[in-house]
Order: sequence, then structure tokens, then C-alpha cells
Amino acid sequence: MKHQPTIAAADGGLAHNTDGNVNHGRDEVTTRDLYRAAWAASLGSALEYYDFALYNLASALIFGPLFFPSSDPAIGLIASFGAYFLGFAIRPVGSIVFGALGDRYGRKFVLMATILLMGVASTLIGVLPTYASAGIWAPVLLVGCRLLQGLGAGAEQAGAAVLMAEYAPAKRRGYFAALPFMGVLLGTVMAAAIYFALVRVEDISQSWLWRGPFLLSVLIIAVAIWIRLKLKESPSFSKLEARQQINDSPLRHLIRHSKPTLLKVIGMRMAENGGSSIYQSLAISYMVTATGLKGPIGPVALLLAGVSGAVVIPLTGKLSDRVGRVPVYRAFALYQLVLAYPTWWVLSQGNAAASIAMLCVALAGVWGMFATQGALLPELFGAQHRYAGVAVGREVSAVIAGGVAPLIGASIIAWATAHWGGNEGRVLAWIPLASYVAILSLIGVVTTYYTPETRGRDLDDLRDAADVG
Repeated sequence: MKHQPTIAAADGGLAHNTDGNVNHGRDEVTTRDLYRAAWAASLGSALEYYDFALYNLASALIFGPLFFPSSDPAIGLIASFGAYFLGFAIRPVGSIVFGALGDRYGRKFVLMATILLMGVASTLIGVLPTYASAGIWAPVLLVGCRLLQGLGAGAEQAGAAVLMAEYAPAKRRGYFAALPFMGVLLGTVMAAAIYFALVRVEDISQSWLWRGPFLLSVLIIAVAIWIRLKLKESPSFSKLEARQQINDSPLRHLIRHSKPTLLKVIGMRMAENGGSSIYQSLAISYMVTATGLKGPIGPVALLLAGVSGAVVIPLTGKLSDRVGRVPVYRAFALYQLVLAYPTWWVLSQGNAAASIAMLCVALAGVWGMFATQGALLPELFGAQHRYAGVAVGREVSAVIAGGVAPLIGASIIAWATAHWGGNEGRVLAWIPLASYVAILSLIGVVTTYYTPETRGRDLDDLRDAADVG
């Protein structure tokens, strides 16, 4: 019988079978298993960020008049981003619930549940009545679907990161753990490409076509579930089961032993998640409402930025395997800090080509931090509470960095418009907006100086990285 190619042992304490496969407790991980895990994690990320980008674009372009009609477009935009924020606000609840389940019942079990929850919620948005036909119930139902999306997303990306990090050989963990984030790009590019086509419709908010992208979520769900059904459990979790080391209260264990590690995750994510949300959502609405750019400017910018990310992410993963996670993360956070003011100045000029190019350049910082997190965050936590730790750390930061950013940004634009003189004031909002990005980036940079290097860490260790050595 022909054996599957196997993965070279890199984690301390791993044994080999006679056929060359690495033995992680009860399961053998072949190269096929590794790439199946990568696909399973990537498709879940694709759905999460397809929804994320889709909702971003819809919030900036069409949800205001459809679900939050107002005589003042700025007020409708704030209400639209308010619903967007609620989806982030519920994510820590999803991270607590599903993160604890992931540490008790396994990564595969939770990843099946989260993909279903996100996919169903996104599909339902595509059949919702609008304010014109259902009145106040329209925004209520939209917020309800957004909350369901947030619950599932609260543990989906964390689960993908943990699963891939625990599957990957230690010497190449940075590269393999970055691969699921290619799913992020796939989802972003899919949403941007679809909206690029749809915004050519003269008034998409008056057409049924805006529903189509949300209904397409069902196809991603089907493929992701099919692949995840064939997936083996994480090798590290299988070891915990075999050794009877599973903690019955992973969340309590996390809070008791890992508060400093959680704070480090939150601090680093202020730069990445805040920058991501600002540049992929707020910047697009700023270009449309403040500088008056017309046409598919937002979708084109995200489409090209996603293509650039497809190059940045795998290269960054490989780089973190060579020089370490923390130096790479710090470098990209500094990159974002340095470019904050130049980026927003360019966006304020109202030149479409320059704005698109600058957004692609700025988002390279986000992609670099994003890719490095794939291995860094799981490596920071001990095996018994790793899923809960990554999920809670990611999603608490997602609320205070990414979720609130477009809402604060929209409020800044409205304030600048009122106090600095109409459209001119709206354009000048680029100065406080750039300062906002700079502050978030600086928090990320400073946090890296308090974060231990984790490259090559043994993921079967029950201790956090900060407690080792």
C-alpha cells in the first residue's frame, strides 16, 4: 500500500512510526492532512471575511438608505456603522462560548458550528425586507443577523489559527499558520469583485441585486463543511485527550493564569485590527462622502489590496520562521505608523488612482501583522486553554479596535463637517483620522516590546510562553 508523504518532525517529543509518519498521540498527520487542514481553515476565513468585506461595503454604500433612511446622509452612515459595530460587540461572547467549547470538545467540533452560524446569518441578510416595506423591523432584523454573524466569527478565525498552528511542523509553522489568512484575502477579493460589478448599476439600493452577494454565502458554507467533515482533530488536542489533560473549565483556567498574555494579544491587535477596519471600511466611505469620488472606487481598492496581500502574507509567514515572530510584527506595526499621515493626506486629495494605490500600500502593514499572528497568537498560550485564549484575546481587541473604529471615524467626519465648515471640514477630517491610525499603531509597537519570542515553541506545553524559561 502506498503511503502519503509525511511531515518532518519538528516539535519536541514527537515520535515516528515505522512508515515515517509523525505520531501526535493517537493520530498520524500526513502531508495530505496538513493541506486539508489548511483548506478547511482557509475556507472558514474566506466566509468570515467575505461577510466582513461585504458588510463593510454595504454599510458604506447601500445599507444607510435601505435600512436606516435619514434626511442627513451622515446620520444614516453612523447608524449603518452602528449596526456594524454591534456585530463586533457580540464577538467576545462568541469567543468565550465557542473558545471554551474548543478547548473541551476539540477544534473540529467548534469549527463546524461556527461556519454554520456565520453562513446562515449572512444568507438571511440576503432575504431581509427593507425599511420601505417593513419599517422599524427591517433594521431590527438586520442587527439580529449581524449579531449571529458576530457570534460565529468570534471563534472562527481563532479556531483556524489554532488548528493550523497545531498541525504545522514547528520549523515551518509561521508559513503554514499564515496560509489560512489567504482565505481572508479570498473572501475580501470575492466581495470586492462582486460589488465592483454591482455598483455599475445606477442605483443598486433600489434593485434586488444587492441581495445576491449575501445569498452566495451558502456556496462557501457547503464547500467548507464538506472539507471539514473529512478533517482529523488537531494533533495537540488529540494528545491532551490521550493524556487526560483536558481542563473542564478552560475559561476559568485562562483568566487565572493568562491575564498578562491576554493583554499582550489585545495590545498587538490594536494596530492590526484597527488598521484593517479603518482602511477597509472607513477610508472607503471617506473617499465617497468627503472627496466626492464616484464609481467603484471602494471595491477596486479592496480588490487590488487583496491581490497584494496574496504576496505579502505567505512571504511574511516564511520571514517569521527565519527571524522570529515579534521582530516581524513590530516592523509592520511601525510601517503602518509611519504611513498613517501620508496615506490619509493622499486620500484627502480626491484622486482615484492615487487613493487606490495608497490604500494598497497602507494595507500591506495590516497583511504583514495578520500573517504573523497566525503562529504568534497560538504560540503565546498553553495547550489547555489555547483556543479560548486566542479567541478571547482576538475578539476583545476586535471590539475596542476594529469594531468601534468606523463608528468613531464616521463621528469624526460628522464633527469636522459641522465645526470646520461643510465640505471643506469634511475633507480636513483626514488629520484626526490619521492621528487615530497612528495611535492604534503605536499601541501595537509598544506592546511588542513586552511580548516574548515564540518561534519554534512546543505547542504541547501546558504553560504560556511568558511562563517558560
